[in-house]
Amino acid sequence: MAVYLDPPLWPAHETLFSHLISDTSLAELHAFAAAAGIPERAFDGDHYDVPQRRYDDLVAAGAIPVEARVLVRKLIASGLRIPARSRTKSLKTPLLNRWNMVMPGHDALFLDLLDRWSESHRRYHGCTHLLAVLEALDLLTAPARPPRTVLLAAWFHDAVYRGVAGQDEEESARLAELRLGEAGLPEAEVDEVARLVRLTSDHLPEAGDDDGALLCDADLSVLGGEPEPYARYVAAVREDYAHIGDADFAAGRAAVVRQLLALDPLFHTERARRLWLDAARRNLQGELGQR
Repeated sequence: MAVYLDPPLWPAHETLFSHLISDTSLAELHAFAAAAGIPERAFDGDHYDVPQRRYDDLVAAGAIPVEARVLVRKLIASGLRIPARSRTKSLKTPLLNRWNMVMPGHDALFLDLLDRWSESHRRYHGCTHLLAVLEALDLLTAPARPPRTVLLAAWFHDAVYRGVAGQDEEESARLAELRLGEAGLPEAEVDEVARLVRLTSDHLPEAGDDDGALLCDADLSVLGGEPEPYARYVAAVREDYAHIGDADFAAGRAAVVRQLLALDPLFHTERARRLWLDAARRNLQGELGQR
């Protein structure tokens, strides 16, 4: 029986947060948290989020400090981690409703995609992200509907996800070519969906590529969230890369943030710039300042 604490790496509210877990039971975790004065509202399903200022006294109270990747592995091994399927189970119905507006009569393909987006190793790149991209497309095109090829590209853009930049997008595009071809979509539509999926590798559509701009902006809309959702996004991305050590992840993430800040434009549509640009710059600059 032990309680573990990872380093304070996750930015929110102008500080950094750690995760506190038990490798045995939630009862042990709750008892430790209560004794340490951690409020119940800090509990998030299988862990507590604790601010940087509490790190040293939690270690002094008996929490064992470990790297983030070690903490994730211990949580998985304990059987206490909330799997992706359970976290996203409630999204099946809204996603099915949206799918039926785009590809009615193709339930088998929907279930295959849902299984892919629900894979247990995903935290950020899961069903919640898929739904968020689809909802962002609604915002960017209202009162009209997004083009079908853009919607299908959203469904496929992270259908293959192993955490290998560039390769994941290429394999997702090839999957779209295969499965949409089998579904009987016209070749021109299949080719366009695959082209759009590949764009999410660098989010650099060419001038005049309106559909590419829509998809890229929707995919990056998470950057323009409020501080708490943005902090959850950063934490979830860290867990997607739990196989990478803290120092390597911090260096790689800082490079990604710098690349995003260097994008000009970061968002390509006027509506996306109005909705998310200012907050995205604040979030990215704030995260970089914490690293």
